[in-house]
Amino acid sequence: MPKRRFSHFRRFSLVCGLLISLMVPGRIVGEPTPAAVSSFNSYVSAVEAILGQQHRSQDDFLKLAASPQSEQRLRREELIIEQLTPATGADLSGALLHHWRGTAFVPGAKAADFERLLRDFNAYPQHFSPQVLQARVLTRNNDDLQALMRVRQKHVITVVMDTSYDVTFGRSDAQHGYSASRSTRISEIESPGTDRERALNSSEEHGFLWRLNTYWSYEERDGGLYVQIESISLSRSIPNGLGWALRPYVKSVPRESLEFTLRSARDAIQKEASPRHSMERATERTR
Repeated sequence: MPKRRFSHFRRFSLVCGLLISLMVPGRIVGEPTPAAVSSFNSYVSAVEAILGQQHRSQDDFLKLAASPQSEQRLRREELIIEQLTPATGADLSGALLHHWRGTAFVPGAKAADFERLLRDFNAYPQHFSPQVLQARVLTRNNDDLQALMRVRQKHVITVVMDTSYDVTFGRSDAQHGYSASRSTRISEIESPGTDRERALNSSEEHGFLWRLNTYWSYEERDGGLYVQIESISLSRSIPNGLGWALRPYVKSVPRESLEFTLRSARDAIQKEASPRHSMERATERTR
């Protein structure tokens, strides 16, 4: 095995061992501290205020990356992923805050198509597999609902969680819409799918994910649909002395999860939009 490849393998093996060691008794961290929750809530309030201003302005409805090539990249159907976590203040009282944004463009798609996709929770396991295992609506009141999802995160180790959300939908007009999903409970599941399955209590959980808020904004223009997602999450901090090995892994999980969600949503709406888009283009050519 080449020396460089062996070095990567050794590092990977070490990270695996460290992550697994965090799951053994005595390493459990339980719930976030009140200070961490307060800081998370304050950060979320500030972000939601900014999103509220965006959604009241059709000229500034989405925040595109500060690059003149951003829209060109999107029109080539690239995904643009940005880390928005502040350079300072990300570590807060035994916790880590993660803030990411992703943007995509779907030719031929309509705002109404995407809204139907977001509202159809029963189809989430189909559209967002293998990350979403189960999904259902608990209560619904017009544009507000409560939903339950069982999700699986696989990054070296596999973690299954039952997550409850308060979800709201809104629209500025027929071309502009948005939604907000705020976690109300996240429970780590031990031995999922077996006779020994159970939800760990607050003193047993490992802190892989304590809070998760997701915000969608979408705008129909330029012959298609611009779709943007922001996620803000809270997880346990990295134990002292292990930052060099675990920090790249811990940072990659929120990014990869957001990118997977955005790509899956784009692919799902693209399947619905593609036949109509092809038909519209054929009609234009015959005129």
